[in-house]
Amino acid sequence: MAEDRNLGAYRGKRDFGRTAEPKGGSAASADEDRHRFVVQIHDASTMHFDFRLQVGDVLKSWSVPKGPSTDPHDKRLAMPTEDHPLEYEEFEGVIPQGEYGGGTVIVWDSGTYRPMSHDKKGRPVPFDESLDRGHATFWLNGSKLHGGYALTRFRGGDEGEGEREAWLLVKADDKRARAGRGTPDPRRARSVHSGRTLHQVAEQSGAEPH
Repeated sequence: MAEDRNLGAYRGKRDFGRTAEPKGGSAASADEDRHRFVVQIHDASTMHFDFRLQVGDVLKSWSVPKGPSTDPHDKRLAMPTEDHPLEYEEFEGVIPQGEYGGGTVIVWDSGTYRPMSHDKKGRPVPFDESLDRGHATFWLNGSKLHGGYALTRFRGGDEGEGEREAWLLVKADDKRARAGRGTPDPRRARSVHSGRTLHQVAEQSGAEPH
């Protein structure tokens, strides 16, 4: 199955006997036509936001150290990570220390997105194709994030040179833009699902907060 191939890197990094993260492959993967997004805050060795867009039967994922911004002047670094299963959209909890990405995760925002990529003649471009080309535009309808955004690749990965692929995540200057607002303090931010902070999730699980 295509999903099994896409999730090979994800599954190879995890021991599902230790982590409660979803393995993928459930009935949720059958609904490939929806356009979902999720932003998770991950208190791992380095605090960061994980920005994920559903493309087909997986969540395409980027690590965004400073988080997505509502200010069009902010150009946020976004480093691509491995594809995640659709079920990861709901994941919130503590990844055991010693496991890949060990630390606490909360769902900061989630919702749907609308692909907006077009070619130079104004014709729609399939979203997966726009990502392959290195520039994708989309409209977010979340609980916290709204309006147009763009992901643009500015550096292609070159393993021979030791360089990692890198993108920029930028808010469009539209009616939902909020100059100067930026992103909230991740340690004070609350889950859109449970209302809990990172500290509360870690404390309730019995884990030691970072």
